[in-house]
Amino acid sequence: MAVLLYLVVLPLLSFPICSGASPWPTMTTGSHIRGEDHDKVSLTSPDGTFSCGFHELGTNALTFSVWYTTSSTNRTVVWTANPYSAESGYSPVNKYGSRISLNHDGNLILTDTNGTTVWQSKTSAGKHTTATLLNSGNLVINDSSNNIVWQSFHSPTDTLLPGQNLTKDTRLVSGYHHLYFDNDNVLRMLYDGPEITSIYWPSPDYNAEKNGRNRFNSTRIAVLDDMGNFVSSDGFKIEASDSGPGIKRRITIDYDGNFRMYSLNASTGKWNITGQAVIQMCYVHGLCGKNGLCDYSNGLRCRCPPDYEMVDPTNWNKGCRPMFSIDKNRTPEDFTFIKQPHADYYGFDLSSNQSISFEACWNICFNTSTCLSFTYKGGDGWCYTKDLLYNGQVYIYFPGDNYMKVPKSSNSLIPYVSKQEGLNCEPPGSEIMLGSASMYGTKKDSINWTYFYVFAAILGALELFVIVTGWYLFFKKHNIPKSMEDGYKMITNQFRRFTYRELREATGKFKEELGRGGAGIVYRGVLEDKKIVAVKKLTDVRQGEEEFWAEVTLIGRINHINLVRMWGFCSEGKNRLLVYEYVENESLDKYLFGERSTESLLGWSQRFRIALGTARGLAYLHHECLEWVVHCDVKPENILLTRDFDAKIADFGLAKLAKRDSTSFNFTHMRGTMGYMAPEWALNLPINAKVDVYSYGVVLLEIVTGIRVSSGIMLKERQIDFREFVQEAKHILSNGNVSDIVDDRLHGHFDTEQATAMVKIAFSCVEERSKRPTMDEIVKVLMSCDDEDDYHPAYSY
Repeated sequence: MAVLLYLVVLPLLSFPICSGASPWPTMTTGSHIRGEDHDKVSLTSPDGTFSCGFHELGTNALTFSVWYTTSSTNRTVVWTANPYSAESGYSPVNKYGSRISLNHDGNLILTDTNGTTVWQSKTSAGKHTTATLLNSGNLVINDSSNNIVWQSFHSPTDTLLPGQNLTKDTRLVSGYHHLYFDNDNVLRMLYDGPEITSIYWPSPDYNAEKNGRNRFNSTRIAVLDDMGNFVSSDGFKIEASDSGPGIKRRITIDYDGNFRMYSLNASTGKWNITGQAVIQMCYVHGLCGKNGLCDYSNGLRCRCPPDYEMVDPTNWNKGCRPMFSIDKNRTPEDFTFIKQPHADYYGFDLSSNQSISFEACWNICFNTSTCLSFTYKGGDGWCYTKDLLYNGQVYIYFPGDNYMKVPKSSNSLIPYVSKQEGLNCEPPGSEIMLGSASMYGTKKDSINWTYFYVFAAILGALELFVIVTGWYLFFKKHNIPKSMEDGYKMITNQFRRFTYRELREATGKFKEELGRGGAGIVYRGVLEDKKIVAVKKLTDVRQGEEEFWAEVTLIGRINHINLVRMWGFCSEGKNRLLVYEYVENESLDKYLFGERSTESLLGWSQRFRIALGTARGLAYLHHECLEWVVHCDVKPENILLTRDFDAKIADFGLAKLAKRDSTSFNFTHMRGTMGYMAPEWALNLPINAKVDVYSYGVVLLEIVTGIRVSSGIMLKERQIDFREFVQEAKHILSNGNVSDIVDDRLHGHFDTEQATAMVKIAFSCVEERSKRPTMDEIVKVLMSCDDEDDYHPAYSY
């Protein structure tokens, strides 16, 4: 894992900035900068954002580069004249004797110590030519008429800056990975390695239309704008999670093969990832090299299959090599197979067959000398044999397994798999060994396998007995609390993929409806293990199956006490369903405004705890979780209440799933519920986490007042809208009469300090966006006046 993180960080090329450099506004014909003066002389943009000059890679190695000068104490290189090459590495010049010159022909030339030309602009504008670094970060050469004859924006390396076009004639390159426009006008990422070339994004399993792209365009342009939108002419779009003007950003293809949007945090001087193309990193080709496996079962990591070892312990890109040889002198009988659960090597199939048995698939690879492994997918009986092992990945939801061919004399600690594991039984009389005969100190023919199987069965029965007895003694005799017991059970209940048939049966053919909203209908269901769940049938999801699978899996890993837990999902054909934990007491709106408000009125302590829990859940989504989790529909209907009336936010992440309008990665239409939606939706302004803050403020006022203020209320026999209510409430609060705002049904049973804090927070939340607090700040204020001992039970009428 540490190696992968190193690969992500490496391309940022961050090195200390030398202080005391003398900025040049421009280079003129005949001027030059020497390598030994790299820490003293550089070109600087008029606003000081960018610098251009010699960038130090090591003690005696330099590149001619452009970098951000405002990123803390580090340089972040955005363009290099002699960039890194996957084949030859960097092509730096010597620190002493090298120079960058604008000669009398108007050609910008980088020369090494021995006078050899390492790079040149190939311009010949003659005298009065100038080289200038613009505020955009674009290094330009102008002729005597001030016409641009060359610019760095037309020859990008691994980074795009705002306003810089990626066109059909340019590409971003990082190592073996390329971002470019293909001949079908689609923006793609390509792994162009020393041995193989393969496209990995968008998914090669689908055509352009299924990937949400438009092939029928001739522009072939992608650009990052000043608002944080990266837009491509084929319909692809990334919107920064901190979208808005005035933020320094860049698009960079990193050494792990993913391209990401970075935003500069002005207060810390550090770059934050605010968007990325590939969500599931194991889909990136070449990440773990030849024969390597990208394993996502326990967090992202690379590993070698059994009987393979790393080629270079410092670089996973070089993959793994076998610790055995497959030569002509060996016969098929010298080999067997080791199972790699849920693993596959994507592409480069030697053969593919459908509707065949596991045994037949085994035999095809077993009897083919060039076959190194095979992948078998049950159900449809797909068999893929492999003679090249690239793009290996292990993913627990992959409905198949890979089987590596290894010598029977292998010393691998992973047991061999029997052919009897397949669809057909082994013919009578055959013998299958779980290892080589030498492992048991006897010849294969002398073993009576009947005794072995009987012994194994007895051992298994004893093990089961010990487990059952231990469970009984542990849970029954020691009286473990039920909450702890539930915790142990939860560990075994992992997020998983359901079939449509399973969920249809669990819900009784979608019989009992719990609720409905813009994203779909929720049904009550009971799984085979008797667990009660809520099944949401989505109606506005347009991604392909693979993309939906990857994104939902990430959402499913989000776990917080104030968020409704997702247990799994279903993605079959056009059916997209989400499986959630079942929350007993339904939604907050029923206790504030609905039928439950007269049966069991929420006490003040419960209301405060709900407000604090909701704030904590949103703060987790905004600040501690993935960058893109903005709820976009915070309202009482999406705040569910547990048996103890603790808040759990539902439907988070649905904006992520539903916001794609077939080809976009942005909000192409308004999302949310009228009355709770921030003004920026109507004003068509960039959407960020502050829309949730606004919605939370409206909900907070409704918790305090017990009135649906979002839709307007009657005050002094006249109907007033939300804005008028806020102004009236501010006037009341300024007079110190917070009791006139609190729900009358509480009959004065409330905490004045808490009520005042909640109302003030609500007012600040519904201000204009720049004045709204963050959810982290809201949590801190609420916790400062939290008093858990002050508990008033619900009043019953």
